[in-house]
Amino acid sequence: MLAFTWVALRFIHFTTLMLVFGCALYGAWLAPVSVRRLMMRRFLRLQRHAATWSFISATLMLAIQGGLMGSGWRDVVSTEVWGAVLQTQFGGVWLWQIILALVTLVVVIIVPRNMPRRLLMLTIAQFILLAGVGHATLHSGITGAIQQVNHALHLICAAAWFGGLLPVLYCMRMAQGRWREQAINTMMRFSRYGHLFVIGVLITGIMNALFIVGFSVPWHMAYGQLLLLKGALVMLMVAIALANRYVLVPRMRQDNRSMTLYFIWMTKLEWGIGAVVLAIVSLFATLEPF
Repeated sequence: MLAFTWVALRFIHFTTLMLVFGCALYGAWLAPVSVRRLMMRRFLRLQRHAATWSFISATLMLAIQGGLMGSGWRDVVSTEVWGAVLQTQFGGVWLWQIILALVTLVVVIIVPRNMPRRLLMLTIAQFILLAGVGHATLHSGITGAIQQVNHALHLICAAAWFGGLLPVLYCMRMAQGRWREQAINTMMRFSRYGHLFVIGVLITGIMNALFIVGFSVPWHMAYGQLLLLKGALVMLMVAIALANRYVLVPRMRQDNRSMTLYFIWMTKLEWGIGAVVLAIVSLFATLEPF
């Protein structure tokens, strides 16, 4: 039960952090200047909820780690065990993860000037920190540094892809009104740069697998089987993204209503599959690759 709680919190933390990043990406970069403020207001409630759960999950994960290192649930609430956890590499990294998650929450509450850019910097810093724990720290020296940089890039590309999907649905609604031109430009920019995000996810994902298991993937073990399932689901997401961009979008001019409905449904499906992939990634933390 303790391990399941860890996996659930890890899933919540990854998902919410990526949502904050994805929405901020539109307000800081993808959307035209004329609608950035509009998008920032539209996504503010979602970002506040996401930032809240990101902070809560990060804090609880430190306590749960104490239980995993100690004697179970009784050590989850032990301040002595928390202190011991903070002395480990995980604890040292995770303390900063909690601090940055709290700063992120404060930012979305007070809404300072240039909030999307601040959120981008804060979330990128947290993705970099995430590369300092777990299987990304299997190697040391130059190899270890390359692995961690690769893992951080993997998380950032995945966040841009997965976190940027829900704002696309909002842009589809915007495209039906007075902001049609700006909404279409925003979606086209996401689509154009989305190619780079997807390629980045695939390349860094393959590199991650090579760093962790090498060329002899343990298909007979749960880790190897989940790795295969994750790869299959990611390729399904790629297929959906390509179908959306090169099949549905060109036909929207001919049959706007039906193609738009198909596009929205496919985008929701792509996001749902991405959530399953994140669940698998969260489960990896409890499994040994060998």
